[in-house]
Amino acid sequence: MSEEDIPLPPEGNAGFFAETPAAEPEPAQSGTPYRVLARKYRPQTFNDLIGQESLVRILRRAFAVGRVAHAFMLTGVRGVGKTTTARIIARALNCTGQDGKGGPTADPCGVCPNCKAILADRHPDVLEMDAASRTGVDDVREIIEASRFRPMQARMKVFVIDEVHMLSRNAFNALLKTLEEPPAQVTFIFATTELRKVPVTVLSRCQRFDLQRVPQTMLAEHFARIAGKEGAELEEGALALIARAADGSVRDGLSLLDQAIAQGASDTASVADMLGLADRGMVFDLLEAALHGQVASVLEIAGRAYARGADLGVLLTDLMDVLHLLSRIKALPELRDGPELPEMERVRGGAIVDHVGVTVLGRAWQLLLKGLAEVDAAPDRRQAAEMVLIRLCHASMLPTPDKLIRQLQDAPAGSVQMGAAPASQGQGASSSGHQAGAGPASGTAPVSRSVPAQNGGQGMAPSASVRGAEAVMGGSTLQQGSTVLKAAPEQPAPQPLRLATENGAPVPQQKEESASAGEAIPPMPRSWREMVALVGQQKEARLHGMLRHLGHPVEFAPPRLVLRLAEADSEQKRQAFRALTGLLDRLYPGYWQVIASDEQGEPTLDEQGAEIIALHQDKAKQHPLVQAIMRRFPQAQIGEVRDHSLDDYGLPPEEPTVSLGEDVPPDFEFAPPDADYSDEDDFY
Repeated sequence: MSEEDIPLPPEGNAGFFAETPAAEPEPAQSGTPYRVLARKYRPQTFNDLIGQESLVRILRRAFAVGRVAHAFMLTGVRGVGKTTTARIIARALNCTGQDGKGGPTADPCGVCPNCKAILADRHPDVLEMDAASRTGVDDVREIIEASRFRPMQARMKVFVIDEVHMLSRNAFNALLKTLEEPPAQVTFIFATTELRKVPVTVLSRCQRFDLQRVPQTMLAEHFARIAGKEGAELEEGALALIARAADGSVRDGLSLLDQAIAQGASDTASVADMLGLADRGMVFDLLEAALHGQVASVLEIAGRAYARGADLGVLLTDLMDVLHLLSRIKALPELRDGPELPEMERVRGGAIVDHVGVTVLGRAWQLLLKGLAEVDAAPDRRQAAEMVLIRLCHASMLPTPDKLIRQLQDAPAGSVQMGAAPASQGQGASSSGHQAGAGPASGTAPVSRSVPAQNGGQGMAPSASVRGAEAVMGGSTLQQGSTVLKAAPEQPAPQPLRLATENGAPVPQQKEESASAGEAIPPMPRSWREMVALVGQQKEARLHGMLRHLGHPVEFAPPRLVLRLAEADSEQKRQAFRALTGLLDRLYPGYWQVIASDEQGEPTLDEQGAEIIALHQDKAKQHPLVQAIMRRFPQAQIGEVRDHSLDDYGLPPEEPTVSLGEDVPPDFEFAPPDADYSDEDDFY
């Protein structure tokens, strides 16, 4: 059979047998090994470098004016492009252009033989040496000998020494002379992550370039472009997590992105699980609960993070990261409006910054820093981390050292005000006074508003009820029915507890007397209405108006105030909460805690007053005389009904809540000095 008799296969690629489909062609890249993203998207030109604008600008200018140095020192953290920059410089020095007649240029063509050979890492005149594995003087002597010969193919011989700080001292000394006066056709490029380990004699012979960490926003945008080229779609939050975990390193971030694409992690939660991190919102929830002292909520959030696979030690590190960010925002408020700050950090972080001082943030950071070392040394990391979080919750409710010092400095002479003590303590002190036999035989208990000096300041602090009652010293009594409390006899005035020095110098006595004779601290507000009235008394007109007209108290439980401000923008709310917190800290240092809330809360004082006025008007309408007048004059209207028993807010007076313990009713009255004392049994 001749070749002409051989039948041709039918059209349609069905083969000789129509019922047998033709085999599909194998992919062209089936035999090519997979290249990781860090190698696949390695920059080829200066335009591809990200985050190194200063380096690129200087090198471009150097090539343009023909002032390229003979030795470069590239330093920076891992993965920012040191070796990549060295290869780009080698190509720029040896590029001949597409026509083969070009000279050194900052934009290598990538198609000439030199560019292709350098890209393929097989050019005989571009030698790379890893100083981590070749550290001896003999290795450096090979480079010195090779530098004496002219290039075989390229224009310049380029020696790239990576991790140059690993060279021995003798190797550095052997390289000094050649590095100072190299042949005209030789260029040295050094790369290192430990610049301090490189001798100064070597640094002085090189042009030094510090490659910077790439910003997180720039990394996230770069990763988004690469993910799009790879056909993967990742959420913005997932890319932000990868960029944050990369810590400024492009190579580290590309490795994490490669891992996320390989396992199909496209949402934020999946990437967080891959990285072993807690969700960013969960970190803020944990921080807010810890700053409020809510131990149960903190342990519950930590348990959820642990169940998701997050390492609690890493969770503490995330808390430290947030605290550091909030401290920077507190120190530099303009960072809050910067474009590089994510939305969650701007909103939730800004809310925390408005109500927490720098001292509280610094104390929490120190506790976590010391606790992190305990977690690393503990046999059970979860137990150690939970103990650190519990400690953080309890410490957040304590006054800071600066507030304690301010409180001691502002205390009036003869007393030490340490905040409201529980009524049970005041009652216990009174009972112990009876049992100790202090006072007359009738068993009267002394009531004192100062800490005697002979006790060294170790006595029990007076209760808020005694301070509020303003008991008179020296013979006066408190009486209610048959119950009489007689004050202790007049004694010499005790020495006030004060700081021995102020800014390193003794406190003058005259200054102490003038401070003690200053304006008295107003009583502690016992209700929301008294809080608003206190703001008005302190001449804070703007804040008083906002609290009166817009303030919806959600919870008023001293020292905790949860408040919602309605019909106000975020800036006005931030200023109002800042002003209220500053006022309370000035009057009662380290006591009040003001928290913003979005819950409905109670009506404002104006709304409550309007309800009282409406009730009075309805009551007036029901009066027979008013009804008769309205029938006689149908067009008449009832005007404002005035009730002189109401206060400035149109509300009836509140019931007094001052008490001296369970045994003394709140509506006590002062007894005259000549009143008879009751029997001791009346106190029990």
